[in-house]
Order: sequence, then structure tokens, then C-alpha cells
Amino acid sequence: MSSPASARPWTGAVALVLASSTGGVGQHVRALARGLVAAGVTVTVCGPAATAAQFDFTAVGAAFVPIEIPASPTPADARAVAALRRVLADPVDVVHAHGLRAGLVAALARPAQPLVVTWHNAVLAGGVRGRLGRLAEQLVARRARVVLGASADLVDRAAALGAADARLAPVAAPDLPPAGRSRAAVRAEFGVGPDQPLVLSVGRLHPQKRYDVLVDAAAGWRDRRPPPVVVIAGSGPSYLPLAARISAARAPVTLLGHRTDVADLLRGADLAVVTSDWEARQLFAQEALRAGLPLVATAVGGLPDLVGDAAVLVPPGDPAAVDRAVRELLDDEDRRSELGRRGAARAAGWPAEQDTLDGVLAVYAELTPHRCAGGADAGWG
Repeated sequence: MSSPASARPWTGAVALVLASSTGGVGQHVRALARGLVAAGVTVTVCGPAATAAQFDFTAVGAAFVPIEIPASPTPADARAVAALRRVLADPVDVVHAHGLRAGLVAALARPAQPLVVTWHNAVLAGGVRGRLGRLAEQLVARRARVVLGASADLVDRAAALGAADARLAPVAAPDLPPAGRSRAAVRAEFGVGPDQPLVLSVGRLHPQKRYDVLVDAAAGWRDRRPPPVVVIAGSGPSYLPLAARISAARAPVTLLGHRTDVADLLRGADLAVVTSDWEARQLFAQEALRAGLPLVATAVGGLPDLVGDAAVLVPPGDPAAVDRAVRELLDDEDRRSELGRRGAARAAGWPAEQDTLDGVLAVYAELTPHRCAGGADAGWG
């Protein structure tokens, strides 16, 4: 991977476009905006006002233009397309959309500038919504100059749909701030005893994350002595159904809502669990392995390539498999310690935020060599 930020600086202007986000996409765009601004790039972020309120793109030096792009297509997309066209009438060298929804709006705007689209998620819905999603995938794949896939299956999907240039572009999890509390203090918040396991999951409360699987598995852990405490940090549209399911199953699960102290939660936990139907390089999985926290995760999307043999992988949609994997790890302290060591070692070899930034800058320079001092390197292959 080349490093144009230091060897051949790209001195252009980019519009980063994203739809409604409360999780990984918003975090990635904020980290990318921060790095681009530090590299001397003029950055304008375009997206929903609520997303900007959560991620505060202006605090990292980017300009922000509110464009309402909800999570699902609506007739209001026409207004979003028009608003984006107005932004692109100002000097912009590259348009970089993040996610299929933002990619669709950007593709419909037909920018004169090169369009780069990072695919962060797969289309999982069925029925009419799924068919519309697949049509959107095809349109975005064919109109983008470069599609950057966060996992290999997304790259393959884009290429199969007609993308002229589809490349793997691993998204590094932003570094967490240092933990501000001790392990004991974190556990005390949840009333966890010294010998009681604390199981943690972090992510948007969305059907894709399949927290219902974790709740169903956890309902059976009441028979353990002492019973594990399970906490899920995140907000989203599945909150009320999950709360009802937890109550009906009498599962030892607490929904924490949005948290800004994930580093503290990782310090206090004994085990991390991911039960999603699909993920690329899920940020929480990266954070768990970096922290040396043993992980049980579903074998979907880019997760097997991400974690290798440093986590226990289970089939998606299978509460019994999650139950067995968690029980076995809670009963085997040596195995948990070994997974923690493997996870930290695995994470040490992942691309860092600077690598992600350098790769993106290389793509921009390749597409607009006139904005790159001394020529351009190639980006991700």
C-alpha cells in the first residue's frame, strides 16, 4: 500500500457523503475526515443533521452541509439529490460516498467529479425491499469510478454487478480513548460480583445484529452459578422489540443505550459476543481483539478473515451454538486467556487508521493526478 500523504501529497477537495448513521459508518467518516484535514485536504461532509450532531464532523476541521439521507429510500431522496448537486457546484475534486444509501444519492446526482463509493454493508432484506436494494447496488456499482469494499465478499459482489474497478479497502477501527475507570468500577456499575462473568456486545440495535439470538441464548444462562450478566451497548430501531423479548424470556440482559465509554466496558468484561447475520470488519470485533477480550462471533461476511483463529466462530441465527460456545469459554479460563493473547496478536497485524487514510488518498490521487504533487501512486489493488 502506498503512502501519498507523505510522498506525493494530494491537495484537492473532497465531498464525503453518508446517510443516517449511529455506528461504524459515522465513526469511519469522522476518522477519515480528521485524517484528510490533517493531510491538507479540503473536506466537506454531507449527511443528516442528526448524524452530524452525534459525530461532530466540524470538530475535526471539516465543513458540514446537512443533506437528509434516511436509512431507507423515500421520495425525499429527490431533494437529497438536488441538495448534493448544489454542493458539487462548488470546487470539489472527488465525491466519496459511504454506504449504499449515500452511494445511490451520489450516483443519481451524476457528479462531473469522479465518484468513489465505499460499500460497508450487504443487502440482506428480502421481498420488495430486497429487490430495490439489489437494483440500487447495481446502479451504484456501475456509476462509481471505484468501489471500495470493506470485505472481500463486498468486492466480489460489486464486481459481479458490473463495477469497473472494485478493490478491497479494509476499514480500521478508530483507536479508542484510554479507559477512564478500573475494572472493578465498571463491574460495580452493573452489580457484577468478583466471580460473576460479564458478557458484552456493542453495536447498533438493528435486525442485522440479531441481538434476539443473544437474548435467547442468555435466557438459558440463568441456571449457571453465578449467572452471567449480559450488557448490550448501542441504540437503534430494535430497542423496543428487544426489551420486550428480554422481559418475556427473563434473560439476564441489560440494554445500555448509546455509550461513549466502550474502552471501560471492554476493561470490565470477561467475554465479547457478536451475533450478526452479516458484518464486514465490525468495529466492536476489532475493539474486542485489540483489548485482548475473548470473542464469540458469527462466521459471516468478513469476520472469519478478520479474526482468523483468534475467536470462536459459530453459525448465524443459532442460539444453541452461541449458548454452547459461551458456556465452554466461561468454563475454561485457560482457553479465554489463550484467545485473548491470540486476539491481541492478530490485531497487531491489522491496518491502522493511517493505512486506511493513505489508501484513500492514493485512490483520490489516481483519479485526479493533476491535484497530486509530483504524480500519483496506485491505490488499493
